[in-house]
Amino acid sequence: MPTRQRATGSAGTSAVPWLLRLCLHLLVAALLVLAVARAFAADGGTPVGVMVIAIVVGLVYAVGPLAPAVRPGSRAAGLWLAVLLLAWLVLLWLTPDAIWLAFAWFFLLLHLLSWRTGLVLVALTAVAAVAGFAWHQPAFTPAMAIGPFLGAAVAVAVVWGFGQLSAESERRRALIAELLQTRAELAVAEREQGVLAERERLAREIHDTLAQGLSSIQLLLLASGRRLRVCSDLPGRSDLAEVADLVEQARSTAQENLREARRLVAALAPADLQGGSLVAALERLCARTTERAALPVAFHLEGRPIALPTPVEVALLRVAQSALANTTRHARAGRATVTLTVMDQQVSLDVVDDGVGFESGGLTAAGVEHPRPGPDGGFGLTSMRSRAAELGGSLTVESTPGGGTAVAVRFPIGSDATGAADATGSTPSTGSTERATAAGRTHPGSAVGPDDAAAEGPRT
Repeated sequence: MPTRQRATGSAGTSAVPWLLRLCLHLLVAALLVLAVARAFAADGGTPVGVMVIAIVVGLVYAVGPLAPAVRPGSRAAGLWLAVLLLAWLVLLWLTPDAIWLAFAWFFLLLHLLSWRTGLVLVALTAVAAVAGFAWHQPAFTPAMAIGPFLGAAVAVAVVWGFGQLSAESERRRALIAELLQTRAELAVAEREQGVLAERERLAREIHDTLAQGLSSIQLLLLASGRRLRVCSDLPGRSDLAEVADLVEQARSTAQENLREARRLVAALAPADLQGGSLVAALERLCARTTERAALPVAFHLEGRPIALPTPVEVALLRVAQSALANTTRHARAGRATVTLTVMDQQVSLDVVDDGVGFESGGLTAAGVEHPRPGPDGGFGLTSMRSRAAELGGSLTVESTPGGGTAVAVRFPIGSDATGAADATGSTPSTGSTERATAAGRTHPGSAVGPDDAAAEGPRT
């Protein structure tokens, strides 16, 4: 018997266990041997003819399991069944013992043919078996019809039940495979998220410590070197020129290390911010959300775009990502809007949707007094509030059931910070600037003032 079992009511098939196939083969062989043995044991008849036709039936049946072309739904399967049934009808005409082979043919018909065609041919095969009874038994009784039709009903029930079990097993197998794949993807996503978080933390630490310190050293050395060169021109102070050269060497070394620190910060920055501005990253985020979540997300920019400190840009991008993720998962919104507003003293980001909203009682403007899970049981809002608070910003959530949700985050940007950010994307430390300014006021005749030091000194 071929190795596939047709699933009930579908075009697909499921594997038939080898033990069932072996049992069917043995059943056909045993019934053929029984028919031949009873033909030789009976008085009269044509035992030789029964033996020849039985051998023909056995050979034709053996072709099915051995021929690769005989598979469910194929033309070869239909042709093979037609030849097999014709040979069986001849054997049935010769001996009534061939009637019992109809039970094996029921399984073959239901397996190799479509469900409807198989049912029709099973009924016709049962009718042929009953007719064989009537042909060999002159005194026909209704009991003779019960056996073939009962066997047909049992075969149909067995095949249908096996098909249902196979379909359920296949669904469970597909579900398990999907769960395993999802778990693997989740593990990869968590690993990548951990790597990105660590990269971001390192970039922030380098920026806030090493880069700021080198920037301060560079500014102080620059101012000191210029003062020394001015003083070396005074009578009797020519030795200060050598000191000025050493200070210049120290300043060059600090500048080189500062450049290397900036390179590390840029390399560790989030991939979304690499190779582009915050505006471009937000535009890509809105376009990607529109494409993947089928949620129209519009981006608006108000004010003149400027280069902000890297931690602020990262925080704005992460807040936008978290807010849009909450919108796509829970808001059931029809559209959303992301607005970046740049002003003289602050930068703000607003994410507004027209979704179902939620009860926002207890969410504070500063966002740190009551850290608790969000409406979905997660900590998305808490994470956004904490991120804003770390950089001195604030996060506000406004939402009402059925009235949509608005998430707004704001960060202060001073004039000095903005000017420095325009040049390099970050700000020097306050203490460094003050010390450099103080050094610039030490000698009124110096060529280096506070503005000059801030302009020429590298900023991080």
